[in-house]
Amino acid sequence: MKQRVKLGIVCLARKTFDYKAAETLFKKITDTLSGLENTAITAIPQLLIEPEEAHSAALKLAADDIDGLVIISGTFHLGHLALELDKILHKPILLWGLPELEYNGGKIRLNSVCGVNLNASNLYKSGIRNYHVNIGEDIDENWVDAIRISAVLRSAKIGLLGYRAKGFFNLGVYDLNVYNKMGVLIDHFELGEIWNRSVPEDELKKRLKQLEETFEMDELSTEQINKVAELSVKLNSFMDDNNLSAAAIRCWPEFAADFGISPCAAMSLLQSEGRIIACEGDIEGAISMLAHSAVGAETPYLFDFSQVDFEEDSALLWHCGVAPCNLWDGKCSRSLSTYFAGGKGVTADFVLKDGDVSVVRFDSAGTDYRIFLSTGTVIPMEKELRGTYMKVRFEKSVKDVLQTVVDNGIAHHASVVYGDFIKPFEIFAKITGWEIIR
Repeated sequence: MKQRVKLGIVCLARKTFDYKAAETLFKKITDTLSGLENTAITAIPQLLIEPEEAHSAALKLAADDIDGLVIISGTFHLGHLALELDKILHKPILLWGLPELEYNGGKIRLNSVCGVNLNASNLYKSGIRNYHVNIGEDIDENWVDAIRISAVLRSAKIGLLGYRAKGFFNLGVYDLNVYNKMGVLIDHFELGEIWNRSVPEDELKKRLKQLEETFEMDELSTEQINKVAELSVKLNSFMDDNNLSAAAIRCWPEFAADFGISPCAAMSLLQSEGRIIACEGDIEGAISMLAHSAVGAETPYLFDFSQVDFEEDSALLWHCGVAPCNLWDGKCSRSLSTYFAGGKGVTADFVLKDGDVSVVRFDSAGTDYRIFLSTGTVIPMEKELRGTYMKVRFEKSVKDVLQTVVDNGIAHHASVVYGDFIKPFEIFAKITGWEIIR
């Protein structure tokens, strides 16, 4: 399900044009917008014509705590109106122009696109760049999804469980910069706060049954299976009790050494249920996955850009065994194994399903943020190694993709999901002033 958002809708007009027609069109639009998925609409029903009306409307919308503002140019209008709205609201703006109506008596009736042009120019020259333009009869749902990304981040509370993995300096963040750029709050917890939680017997039994029905576990001891079930219960309840939108876990080396297993298998299980959990303490990886989920992408997978084959023009998107188990290809054995950490690894092993995929990475360099984006298609493959993985052919050659990643210092993790989820991130980057790297 997409992230819930609140949108404010206004329609600007001027009585020297066909404002009555604009009024009819606006009513039709607001009726249609009520059907947007998980979207609350606050519409100012009357046309805004004078600056005082725009000021009053802005106060009403501010009281409703909207996430984004839709400004429809019903007709051409005064340039004051959009500025009066922004002066109070300071929210991302969709400037929406309507198709021109048939001429009536040789006079242009709406001149709506010129109104959009006026608003865009006024905003841009005022230093306000968080607007997007839409011309047509329907709202740009990609813009709405971009607002969902902003909304999920502003409301997010991410738990850093432990710290980043040893030596992974490139995954470190400055917490207050993350807050400044996105509104995300990061809370730190010690690993022992998870390990030492109590486990209700009925919850443990449910997880044991779920593991038996999901994975082949011939390699695991009874103790290891119990540990996976126990950790699944503990992680799940820990995130609930601390109201965490997402978590980033220092999953090695302490987990295997001190708890007895790595968290990979438990993470695979919980992520299949919609939990956002990043491995190796990767806060920006968790943010990338959270952003993917906000636009309706299901069960994101955080991968390593692991192997490249220039002749085949493909890359293996692999990780040691944390992919959501619902992404299994349905053909290979979906198993748990103990292939690393001296037999205490306990990771998921399977090939991920076929399909078209989208990749995103929110990545910082100093205090600046940029977004790495790519798309590709999964190439079917046999189960040939441990861990969870897919082989992908990208929109560009794999050599170019790898060159782009390393030339720009993009971190070695990114979020991948099935489907096309690129455009909302391009719009999000535009309204936030972030660089796009493709």
